Amino acid sequence: MSDPVARSSNGNHDRSFSGEIGAFYQSQALFRGRYRVLRSLGQGGFGVTYLAQDMNLPSHPYCVIKQLSPRTQNNLALERAKVRFRREAKVLANLGSHSQIPCLLDYFTIQGEFYLVQEYIQGQTIAQEVRKQGRQTEAQVKYFLQEMIPVLQFIHRNRIIHRDIKPPNIIRSEFDRRLVLIDFGAVREFLTDLEDAHAHQAPVSQFVGTPGFAPPEQLALRPCYSSDIYALGMTCLFMLTTRTPSEFEGDPKTGQVRWRHTVTVSDHFATVLDKMLRPDPTDRYESIDHLVRDLALEPHLDSLVQCLSTTRSAPPPAPTEELSTTQYLTAVQRQAQAIRAWRNRRFNRSTSSS
Repeated sequence: MSDPVARSSNGNHDRSFSGEIGAFYQSQALFRGRYRVLRSLGQGGFGVTYLAQDMNLPSHPYCVIKQLSPRTQNNLALERAKVRFRREAKVLANLGSHSQIPCLLDYFTIQGEFYLVQEYIQGQTIAQEVRKQGRQTEAQVKYFLQEMIPVLQFIHRNRIIHRDIKPPNIIRSEFDRRLVLIDFGAVREFLTDLEDAHAHQAPVSQFVGTPGFAPPEQLALRPCYSSDIYALGMTCLFMLTTRTPSEFEGDPKTGQVRWRHTVTVSDHFATVLDKMLRPDPTDRYESIDHLVRDLALEPHLDSLVQCLSTTRSAPPPAPTEELSTTQYLTAVQRQAQAIRAWRNRRFNRSTSSS
């Protein structure tokens, strides 16, 4: 397995260090007496993300420290923010019980800056995979959907809208090949509220997400569960075509994304993608469960056609070597399958030698 420090270092990794945590990076001292800060992973409008090692645990595992910096000096607003930050962190802690969401390891406040410590997922993002491998096949994208559906069902059942599903926010773990969803908008949203809190007016929610992957209602600050389905559909288009949302044209009358001329997929899957990408959320899949139902129909379409038609249909095509989308296994199931296969091989060797 590659070293995450050596692999990603580019010589400019200390450029984003600031505030309390910056001094610990420069001195190599342990942040909060526990974390060795290694480098900056990225910087955005809400703060900076760092790669670190937890020196209090055996083997000194890697972790991610997110430094969230609200843009306000109002003491009352900061105290309110601390209360909300703890509440939002507890939401992340509950979500972290799912194997496809990074575990929340710690959270704390230092001098008006908020910190989250999360499990580090070593691997490549979907964006990096596509840049390296090129266009994905329809079978690969369907399998990707089967992998992402359980985590979205879990999030939505916990009444959370992710609001920033996109290829850079989905990582394939090098350890067990599971897909992990990162960078939740829930904690980030309360920081934007602080910008207006010192102006003696009620906090106003602001846009959280990525233009192009976010649907119209989310841009209008009215996200719903199907907003995540739209972003998931745009991610599928990126995988199929390597095109970003800005590279697609939209229908001037309906606002629907025009993509069918860029790639060839089955009629059924094209219909599913179109419904995921409807501009109006009332025309889109209302829930992930409805999407699951439509995806599950495809293997049975030939049987349904025979029931509705008086003419004999052509025989089904011969099986191919392409990835089957009807035999999806979770990361735990794949690991259990590998263990059973290893035990069978070991048993066969012992019986043959006896």
